[in-house]
Amino acid sequence: MTTEQLTNARLFRSLHTLAGPLALANAWDVASARVIEAAGAPAIATTSAGVAWSLGSPDGDALTRDQALELISRITAAVSVPVTADIEGGYGQDAADVAETITGVLAAGAVGVNIEDGTRPPAELAMRLTVARQTADREGADLFLNARIDTYLFGLGDPDTRLEETLSRARLYVDAGADGIFVPGVTDTTTIAALAKEISVPLNVMAGPGAPTVAELGTLGVARVSLGSGVAQAAYAAARSAAQELFDTGDYDSLTDGIAFPELNALLSERH
Repeated sequence: MTTEQLTNARLFRSLHTLAGPLALANAWDVASARVIEAAGAPAIATTSAGVAWSLGSPDGDALTRDQALELISRITAAVSVPVTADIEGGYGQDAADVAETITGVLAAGAVGVNIEDGTRPPAELAMRLTVARQTADREGADLFLNARIDTYLFGLGDPDTRLEETLSRARLYVDAGADGIFVPGVTDTTTIAALAKEISVPLNVMAGPGAPTVAELGTLGVARVSLGSGVAQAAYAAARSAAQELFDTGDYDSLTDGIAFPELNALLSERH
Protein backbone atom coordinates (compact mmCIF):
# COMPACT_ATOMS: atom_id res chain seq x y z
CA MET A 1 0.00 0.00 0.00
CA THR A 2 1.27 3.48 -0.83
CA THR A 3 1.50 6.20 1.78
CA GLU A 4 -1.50 7.91 0.14
CA GLN A 5 -3.52 4.69 0.34
CA LEU A 6 -2.69 4.18 4.02
CA THR A 7 -3.73 7.76 4.76
CA ASN A 8 -6.95 7.30 2.80
CA ALA A 9 -7.61 3.96 4.52
CA ARG A 10 -7.37 5.53 7.97
CA LEU A 11 -9.57 8.42 6.86
CA PHE A 12 -12.14 6.05 5.38
CA ARG A 13 -12.45 4.09 8.62
CA SER A 14 -12.88 7.29 10.61
CA LEU A 15 -15.84 8.36 8.46
CA HIS A 16 -18.08 5.58 9.83
CA THR A 17 -19.82 7.42 12.67
CA LEU A 18 -23.36 7.59 14.04
CA ALA A 19 -23.18 11.36 14.57
CA GLY A 20 -22.58 11.88 10.87
CA PRO A 21 -22.98 8.65 8.90
CA LEU A 22 -20.81 8.20 5.82
CA ALA A 23 -23.05 9.08 2.87
CA LEU A 24 -22.08 7.43 -0.42
CA ALA A 25 -23.55 8.41 -3.79
CA ASN A 26 -22.20 5.46 -5.77
CA ALA A 27 -20.28 6.15 -8.99
CA TRP A 28 -19.95 3.96 -12.07
CA ASP A 29 -17.34 5.73 -14.19
CA VAL A 30 -14.69 8.44 -13.90
CA ALA A 31 -17.04 11.28 -14.82
CA SER A 32 -19.66 10.30 -12.23
CA ALA A 33 -16.92 9.90 -9.62
CA ARG A 34 -15.53 13.37 -10.32
CA VAL A 35 -18.99 14.93 -10.26
CA ILE A 36 -19.78 13.22 -6.94
CA GLU A 37 -16.44 14.22 -5.44
CA ALA A 38 -16.95 17.85 -6.54
CA ALA A 39 -20.37 17.81 -4.86
CA GLY A 40 -18.62 17.28 -1.53
CA ALA A 41 -18.24 13.52 -1.17
CA PRO A 42 -15.81 12.48 1.58
CA ALA A 43 -15.33 9.15 -0.21
CA ILE A 44 -16.32 7.41 -3.43
CA ALA A 45 -18.04 4.03 -3.65
CA THR A 46 -18.59 2.20 -6.89
CA THR A 47 -21.76 0.38 -7.91
CA SER A 48 -21.19 -2.92 -9.70
CA ALA A 49 -24.59 -2.60 -11.38
CA GLY A 50 -23.78 0.84 -12.77
CA VAL A 51 -20.35 -0.31 -13.90
CA ALA A 52 -21.82 -3.37 -15.62
CA TRP A 53 -24.50 -1.33 -17.40
CA SER A 54 -21.95 1.23 -18.60
CA LEU A 55 -19.93 -1.61 -20.15
CA GLY A 56 -22.93 -3.25 -21.78
CA SER A 57 -23.49 -6.08 -19.29
CA PRO A 58 -26.31 -6.89 -16.87
CA ASP A 59 -25.68 -6.80 -13.14
CA GLY A 60 -24.97 -10.07 -11.38
CA ASP A 61 -21.39 -11.37 -11.76
CA ALA A 62 -21.36 -10.70 -15.51
CA LEU A 63 -18.34 -8.40 -15.30
CA THR A 64 -14.88 -9.91 -15.56
CA ARG A 65 -12.30 -9.24 -12.89
CA ASP A 66 -10.16 -7.30 -15.35
CA GLN A 67 -13.07 -5.04 -16.33
CA ALA A 68 -13.84 -4.27 -12.68
CA LEU A 69 -10.21 -3.64 -11.72
CA GLU A 70 -9.59 -1.37 -14.69
CA LEU A 71 -12.54 0.81 -13.71
CA ILE A 72 -11.44 0.93 -10.06
CA SER A 73 -7.96 1.98 -11.13
CA ARG A 74 -9.31 4.75 -13.35
CA ILE A 75 -11.49 6.13 -10.56
CA THR A 76 -8.78 6.06 -7.88
CA ALA A 77 -6.46 7.92 -10.27
CA ALA A 78 -9.10 10.57 -10.92
CA VAL A 79 -10.19 11.44 -7.37
CA SER A 80 -8.35 12.47 -4.21
CA VAL A 81 -10.78 10.98 -1.67
CA PRO A 82 -10.81 7.33 -0.50
CA VAL A 83 -12.39 4.79 -2.86
CA THR A 84 -14.26 1.63 -1.88
CA ALA A 85 -15.12 -0.84 -4.60
CA ASP A 86 -18.12 -3.10 -5.13
CA ILE A 87 -16.59 -6.43 -6.16
CA GLU A 88 -19.85 -8.45 -6.13
CA GLY A 89 -18.96 -11.94 -4.88
CA GLY A 90 -15.21 -11.55 -5.40
CA TYR A 91 -14.99 -12.45 -9.09
CA GLY A 92 -14.04 -16.09 -8.88
CA GLN A 93 -14.97 -19.58 -7.84
CA ASP A 94 -12.44 -20.36 -5.12
CA ALA A 95 -10.07 -18.90 -2.55
CA ALA A 96 -7.27 -18.34 -5.05
CA ASP A 97 -9.61 -16.32 -7.25
CA VAL A 98 -10.73 -14.13 -4.37
CA ALA A 99 -7.12 -13.57 -3.31
CA GLU A 100 -6.25 -12.50 -6.85
CA THR A 101 -9.16 -10.07 -6.88
CA ILE A 102 -8.16 -8.50 -3.56
CA THR A 103 -4.55 -8.16 -4.70
CA GLY A 104 -5.80 -6.41 -7.82
CA VAL A 105 -8.11 -4.11 -5.84
CA LEU A 106 -5.20 -3.00 -3.66
CA ALA A 107 -2.98 -2.48 -6.70
CA ALA A 108 -5.77 -0.37 -8.21
CA GLY A 109 -5.65 1.95 -5.19
CA ALA A 110 -8.92 1.19 -3.38
CA VAL A 111 -9.07 1.13 0.44
CA GLY A 112 -12.30 -0.83 0.84
CA VAL A 113 -14.48 -3.43 -0.82
CA ASN A 114 -18.07 -4.60 -0.70
CA ILE A 115 -18.38 -8.36 -1.07
CA GLU A 116 -21.79 -10.03 -1.09
CA ASP A 117 -23.33 -13.37 -0.21
CA GLY A 118 -26.27 -13.27 -2.63
CA THR A 119 -27.77 -16.74 -2.77
CA ARG A 120 -24.51 -18.44 -1.75
CA PRO A 121 -24.39 -20.36 1.53
CA PRO A 122 -23.20 -18.03 4.32
CA ALA A 123 -20.16 -20.24 4.88
CA GLU A 124 -19.04 -19.45 1.33
CA LEU A 125 -18.92 -15.71 1.96
CA ALA A 126 -17.24 -16.31 5.33
CA MET A 127 -14.47 -18.17 3.49
CA ARG A 128 -14.14 -15.34 0.97
CA LEU A 129 -13.91 -12.77 3.75
CA THR A 130 -11.23 -14.76 5.53
CA VAL A 131 -9.22 -15.00 2.32
CA ALA A 132 -9.69 -11.29 1.65
CA ARG A 133 -8.48 -10.40 5.14
CA GLN A 134 -5.47 -12.72 4.91
CA THR A 135 -4.55 -11.34 1.49
CA ALA A 136 -4.77 -7.73 2.66
CA ASP A 137 -2.68 -8.57 5.74
CA ARG A 138 0.01 -10.17 3.59
CA GLU A 139 0.11 -7.02 1.48
CA GLY A 140 0.42 -4.87 4.60
CA ALA A 141 -2.83 -3.18 3.63
CA ASP A 142 -5.56 -1.60 5.72
CA LEU A 143 -8.57 -2.77 3.69
CA PHE A 144 -12.11 -2.11 4.96
CA LEU A 145 -14.15 -5.26 4.28
CA ASN A 146 -17.86 -4.53 4.04
CA ALA A 147 -19.88 -7.75 3.97
CA ARG A 148 -23.20 -7.46 2.16
CA ILE A 149 -26.06 -9.62 3.41
CA ASP A 150 -28.81 -10.11 0.83
CA THR A 151 -31.53 -11.68 2.97
CA TYR A 152 -33.79 -8.61 2.73
CA LEU A 153 -32.78 -7.47 -0.75
CA PHE A 154 -33.60 -10.87 -2.26
CA GLY A 155 -36.33 -11.86 0.21
CA LEU A 156 -34.44 -14.98 1.28
CA GLY A 157 -35.91 -17.44 3.77
CA ASP A 158 -38.89 -17.13 6.09
CA PRO A 159 -39.89 -13.50 6.74
CA ASP A 160 -40.60 -14.39 10.38
CA THR A 161 -37.01 -15.47 10.97
CA ARG A 162 -35.26 -13.18 8.48
CA LEU A 163 -33.97 -10.79 11.13
CA GLU A 164 -32.37 -13.55 13.17
CA GLU A 165 -30.92 -15.12 10.02
CA THR A 166 -29.44 -11.76 9.05
CA LEU A 167 -27.92 -11.31 12.50
CA SER A 168 -26.55 -14.86 12.43
CA ARG A 169 -24.85 -14.14 9.12
CA ALA A 170 -23.52 -10.84 10.43
CA ARG A 171 -21.88 -12.55 13.40
CA LEU A 172 -20.35 -15.18 11.11
CA TYR A 173 -18.99 -12.55 8.74
CA VAL A 174 -17.55 -10.38 11.50
CA ASP A 175 -15.78 -13.44 12.92
CA ALA A 176 -14.39 -14.07 9.42
CA GLY A 177 -12.88 -10.59 9.22
CA ALA A 178 -15.60 -8.18 8.11
CA ASP A 179 -15.14 -4.58 9.26
CA GLY A 180 -18.69 -3.57 8.38
CA ILE A 181 -22.04 -5.15 7.56
CA PHE A 182 -24.20 -3.96 4.66
CA VAL A 183 -27.89 -4.89 4.70
CA PRO A 184 -29.59 -3.48 1.59
CA GLY A 185 -33.31 -3.84 1.06
CA VAL A 186 -34.47 -2.73 4.52
CA THR A 187 -35.78 0.77 5.25
CA ASP A 188 -38.25 0.36 8.14
CA THR A 189 -36.93 1.93 11.29
CA THR A 190 -37.77 -0.93 13.65
CA THR A 191 -35.74 -3.46 11.69
CA ILE A 192 -32.85 -1.06 11.15
CA ALA A 193 -32.69 -0.27 14.87
CA ALA A 194 -32.76 -3.98 15.71
CA LEU A 195 -29.92 -4.67 13.29
CA ALA A 196 -27.82 -1.80 14.61
CA LYS A 197 -28.34 -2.89 18.22
CA GLU A 198 -27.04 -6.41 17.64
CA ILE A 199 -24.31 -5.88 15.02
CA SER A 200 -20.95 -5.09 16.59
CA VAL A 201 -19.39 -3.31 13.58
CA PRO A 202 -20.55 -0.30 11.51
CA LEU A 203 -23.94 -0.93 9.86
CA ASN A 204 -24.46 0.13 6.25
CA VAL A 205 -27.93 0.42 4.68
CA MET A 206 -29.07 1.37 1.20
CA ALA A 207 -31.34 4.40 0.92
CA GLY A 208 -33.63 5.87 -1.69
CA PRO A 209 -36.97 7.67 -2.00
CA GLY A 210 -39.08 7.05 1.10
CA ALA A 211 -36.19 5.98 3.31
CA PRO A 212 -35.27 7.91 6.48
CA THR A 213 -32.79 10.74 6.01
CA VAL A 214 -29.09 10.20 6.64
CA ALA A 215 -29.34 11.99 10.00
CA GLU A 216 -32.37 9.91 11.01
CA LEU A 217 -30.56 6.72 10.09
CA GLY A 218 -27.67 7.82 12.28
CA THR A 219 -29.99 8.08 15.27
CA LEU A 220 -31.07 4.49 14.58
CA GLY A 221 -27.47 3.28 14.75
CA VAL A 222 -26.49 3.37 11.08
CA ALA A 223 -22.90 4.45 10.33
CA ARG A 224 -22.95 4.30 6.52
CA VAL A 225 -25.63 5.07 3.94
CA SER A 226 -25.31 4.09 0.27
CA LEU A 227 -27.42 4.93 -2.77
CA GLY A 228 -26.34 1.78 -4.60
CA SER A 229 -27.28 1.80 -8.27
CA GLY A 230 -29.82 4.60 -7.66
CA VAL A 231 -27.70 7.46 -9.04
CA ALA A 232 -26.88 5.50 -12.20
CA GLN A 233 -30.56 4.65 -12.63
CA ALA A 234 -31.48 8.33 -12.28
CA ALA A 235 -28.83 9.29 -14.85
CA TYR A 236 -30.13 6.75 -17.35
CA ALA A 237 -33.68 7.95 -16.68
CA ALA A 238 -32.52 11.48 -17.59
CA ALA A 239 -31.07 10.15 -20.85
CA ARG A 240 -34.34 8.37 -21.65
CA SER A 241 -36.42 11.46 -20.86
CA ALA A 242 -34.27 13.64 -23.11
CA ALA A 243 -34.50 11.13 -25.94
CA GLN A 244 -38.25 10.66 -25.59
CA GLU A 245 -38.83 14.41 -25.55
CA LEU A 246 -36.69 14.84 -28.66
CA PHE A 247 -38.41 12.04 -30.57
CA ASP A 248 -41.98 12.70 -29.34
CA THR A 249 -42.24 16.49 -29.37
CA GLY A 250 -39.01 17.75 -30.88
CA ASP A 251 -38.32 19.80 -27.72
CA TYR A 252 -35.20 19.97 -25.56
CA ASP A 253 -36.41 21.33 -22.22
CA SER A 254 -35.23 18.27 -20.32
CA LEU A 255 -31.64 19.33 -21.00
CA THR A 256 -32.06 22.54 -19.00
CA ASP A 257 -30.67 21.11 -15.75
CA GLY A 258 -27.60 19.54 -17.34
CA ILE A 259 -24.15 20.37 -15.98
CA ALA A 260 -22.61 23.14 -18.05
CA PHE A 261 -20.09 21.88 -20.60
CA PRO A 262 -17.16 23.99 -19.27
CA GLU A 263 -17.80 22.82 -15.70
CA LEU A 264 -17.95 19.13 -16.59
CA ASN A 265 -14.98 19.41 -18.93
CA ALA A 266 -12.96 21.12 -16.21
CA LEU A 267 -13.71 18.33 -13.73
CA LEU A 268 -12.14 15.83 -16.11
CA SER A 269 -9.11 18.02 -16.70
CA GLU A 270 -8.07 18.79 -13.13
CA ARG A 271 -6.39 15.46 -12.38
CA HIS A 272 -4.54 15.08 -15.70
